[in-house]
Amino acid sequence: MSLTGTPFLYTTVVLSVVALILPLVLWSRMRGPKAVRAAARVLMLLFAQATAVTLIFVLVNNENNLYDNWADLLGTGDHVQQAANLGQDGTGGIALKRLPKVKQTFAAADGPGMRAAGGVEVTQLKGRVSGVNAEVYVWLPPQYHEAKYRNHRFPVVELLPGYPGSAKAWFGSLKVTEQLEPLMRSGRVAPFILVAPRTNLLAGVDTGCANIPGTVNADSWLSIDVPKMVTDNFRAAAVPANWAVAGYSAGAHCAVKLAVAHPDRYRAAVSLSGYNDPIGERNSLAAQSVALREQNNPYLLLRKAAAPPRIALYMSGESGDGYQAGVALEQIAKAPTTVHVVFLPRSAGGHNMALWRPQVPTVFEWLTVNMGQSHVRAGTTPPEPSSAGSTHAALASGSASRAGAVRKR
Repeated sequence: MSLTGTPFLYTTVVLSVVALILPLVLWSRMRGPKAVRAAARVLMLLFAQATAVTLIFVLVNNENNLYDNWADLLGTGDHVQQAANLGQDGTGGIALKRLPKVKQTFAAADGPGMRAAGGVEVTQLKGRVSGVNAEVYVWLPPQYHEAKYRNHRFPVVELLPGYPGSAKAWFGSLKVTEQLEPLMRSGRVAPFILVAPRTNLLAGVDTGCANIPGTVNADSWLSIDVPKMVTDNFRAAAVPANWAVAGYSAGAHCAVKLAVAHPDRYRAAVSLSGYNDPIGERNSLAAQSVALREQNNPYLLLRKAAAPPRIALYMSGESGDGYQAGVALEQIAKAPTTVHVVFLPRSAGGHNMALWRPQVPTVFEWLTVNMGQSHVRAGTTPPEPSSAGSTHAALASGSASRAGAVRKR
């Protein structure tokens, strides 16, 4: 039975009700020796507590899409077949244009939000470069099947979850397709193809979207294997100017890092409550050494770039949770790099889906404009916030407080 499926949720609800009724019905009707009756009552109480805790976990997991399946929850999943040393550019010297086309079979995806707005498709992809074998979810915009778009190549946005997090989270918890479909039909948002690859590749750790020889090639999985599969199977634009990556929390860090590190692959990135230093997620493999932290810190990558990359970054967050990370990048960015920072007051919420979900329309309107896909009325993006009161140390580190450096999703 699927961890995130409706049958499992209904099962836990039924068991919780049964566990509540049992003591009410049987408590005074127990027969037998005193010790046996006491043991039976204790077992009923434990059963009631266990079912209640399980039900709460299922509800929280379904709301936040933390664990996609039992392997993720139990820490037994491993989606890395090999992790060769692929070099600084993550290609291993492979001429990517010469690789044969990747032809995939797709099926309708199951789970919350996966059937909405035309439905999401899923495929199991074996990454030829990265050595990763994992699922990838794809949603096609409403225009994709219209006759007048039959020769059109669509822009693409990769969607990354936090840690722990499911690749389904953007479709389920953030309701991205339900929110965007009417905006795409009205023309306010460009008809993007949405792609959500698995990022939880190793049991019990966050890959930090990094390439670590002998362990994982998460960067190459996200920036090479997944894009190639998409362009080989759909009418997706192959040029970097039509590709963007968006994420929340740990996925936000990955999104910005991928765009800064690979301006030859992405034009824009969106960070919702992200961080710069990989130590923002202490379970990240990219935080295990100073060298890895430096290699995967977008602030340092941007500062050390030989030439400012032609990328646009959207950074939103509360004070101590994403905002300072954005301001840090904004302060060192030089044309043609642009950084749009959005300050969110504490009253807006916390580090959760309720904070990120309402930002989806604005984020994609911003992507539409900054990727040159359409004209959008002026004033649809939030005004530039002030960075007054932020200390230099906080701006440089991307974290204004201890709490901002230890986010868990």
